Amino acid sequence: MPTLRDILDQRVREADSSLYEHLGNDRVRCFSCGHCCPIPEGQAGVCKVRFNRRGTLYVPWGYTAGMQCDPIEKKPFFHAYPGALAYSFGMLGCDLHCGYCQNWVTSQALRDPNAISPPVEVSPETLVRDALDQGAKVLVSTYNEPLITSEWAVAIFKEAKAAGLVTGFVSNGNGTPQVLDFIRPWIDLYKVDLKSFDDRHYHELGGRIGPILDSIRRIYSMGLWLEIVTLLIPGFNDSEDELRKLTEFVASVSPDIPWHVTAFHGDYKMNEPRDTTPEDLLKAAEIGREAGLRYIYPGNLPGMVGDWEDTHCPHCRETLIRRYGYLIQEYRITSEGRCPTCAAEIPGRWSPRFDGQITSSPFLPHKRSRLFTITSR
Repeated sequence: MPTLRDILDQRVREADSSLYEHLGNDRVRCFSCGHCCPIPEGQAGVCKVRFNRRGTLYVPWGYTAGMQCDPIEKKPFFHAYPGALAYSFGMLGCDLHCGYCQNWVTSQALRDPNAISPPVEVSPETLVRDALDQGAKVLVSTYNEPLITSEWAVAIFKEAKAAGLVTGFVSNGNGTPQVLDFIRPWIDLYKVDLKSFDDRHYHELGGRIGPILDSIRRIYSMGLWLEIVTLLIPGFNDSEDELRKLTEFVASVSPDIPWHVTAFHGDYKMNEPRDTTPEDLLKAAEIGREAGLRYIYPGNLPGMVGDWEDTHCPHCRETLIRRYGYLIQEYRITSEGRCPTCAAEIPGRWSPRFDGQITSSPFLPHKRSRLFTITSR
């Protein structure tokens, strides 16, 4: 029986020429993430899935390691097509190694022997057809770090855009100018997980804060719809000073960027910190408001953070979208994306009309998928 490494090595394509350069002596430099790995012949980059074979960089292709339809609010996007169904897919590998990763079975594959998510053979056309069959409006690359599999995502997004779907990344934001320019024509929405505002913390997770902050600025300037998430971990990134610096940075890019500050619970290798409380989230939300952010959403504790789950007009304070977790209870934004009371424009990507909540929990398809697992041991 072939190993997972054997299987993945057979499902590759040469990297796009804009995403790597030759260094001589069969060495290459990869530009798919902020590590910009110089990779010797026969070796892989930090992500473990982009590798150098005889001076050519090869990248993942032709499979997915997970598919699921969820409410778009779960991604989370709160200012993009509320109530829509988002079809998520992902591959294997990551350029970071967060000890609390909830998707570690995909992201840490080939790094952690316990991380196993069997790949499923698929073509871009089949994946898009599966999303359409399930009623999705949005197609999202997630579960692992999508930047390191950008060539495959773009191949899928080209089919998705032709079929009328909206496309997005759910990412750690550890990008480069080269990879963001590469995906820009084919992507609409981008969620960045801003994990901390302390470079020492990022080193613990296997990265640096600089490329993430640069990417956030660039993503916003490119005109992509951007939302930012911070998982609030007691004792790790929840100090007042760090939260103030983080939210002031986001506000400096734009006070209209929605900031989701979400509750931590123990997962994967990180079980020692206590769970985040509603009081922790509310304190962080107040710091964000003082920094000038207009749209702040404490998350993961439905019904426990007052009306912070809702979207309010920043001008007249009218409640525009009332939520309970992922469920939309009331929707009042006009077809032009404005407040119905004062006509203020609400930043986001809004449908001409609200089609209602398609699902408030993971979606179970009515028919069996035609996709099948590639066997490994």
